[in-house]
Amino acid sequence: MLIALNKPSLLIHDIQLEKVGGWNLFKFSEPLQLRMNSLLEKKKADWITPDEIAELDAIGELDRIFTHMNAMLAAQNVN
Repeated sequence: MLIALNKPSLLIHDIQLEKVGGWNLFKFSEPLQLRMNSLLEKKKADWITPDEIAELDAIGELDRIFTHMNAMLAAQNVN
């Protein structure tokens, strides 16, 4: 998937809704999740390129956004 990213929105098609328990939550597609894991491993091993760092940053930004949105959905479902 190696693409130089400066906009997390370029990955929007790799986001899906998944039923978890009784809730629909935003999740990464399997290929995007695997790519993020691969990039994290490369970063830990200090083998990551500048383009891959930008890609990991974009994926991480989406991860933070969707984690927050999922938390908001979960809190709303509790009430």
